Amino acid sequence: MLPLTVRRAFAAALACAACVGTANAAPAPLPTVAQVDLARYAGAWYEIALLPNRFQKQCVADTQARYRLDGERVQVINRCRMADGRVDDITGHAKLVADSGNAKLRVSFFWPFYGDYWVLALDADYRHVLVGAPSRKFAWVLSRTPQLDEATLQALLDCAAALGFDKAAFQLTPQTQPLD
Repeated sequence: MLPLTVRRAFAAALACAACVGTANAAPAPLPTVAQVDLARYAGAWYEIALLPNRFQKQCVADTQARYRLDGERVQVINRCRMADGRVDDITGHAKLVADSGNAKLRVSFFWPFYGDYWVLALDADYRHVLVGAPSRKFAWVLSRTPQLDEATLQALLDCAAALGFDKAAFQLTPQTQPLD
């Protein structure tokens, strides 16, 4: 009989080997809401929670997005407070994915690079939203107000988990003082 530590190491190696075949498998299709009224969606949204990502690593608080219709595209302005108190901002644009009911957009802040922005859950009154990418690596909970009640936040995070996102990886975004 092999020692316990060797058996555990062997079991771990087998588990990793089993995952190698599925690690590159495409994730299950990610459903979106059926329709988004872009005129109602436009305006300011406060980031309540996010899956951390490299392009927002400088942001420590007060992250918000502002969307404005711009012909066939949507102008996107993202702003946040950095650790030294300064405000960082970046402007980009989103284009609609055909036949998606405006629920799928492709956003670019550095042409020619685009990222997926899919509306996964949206309050009927456009007060809060869960958005993400089909890779499940990027997701945000946004609200029209700087604070979101705990029950609504948990419902949106549960929705994210049901869609295959890592609920435990979401981090809350402090909203300490409005940027506007």
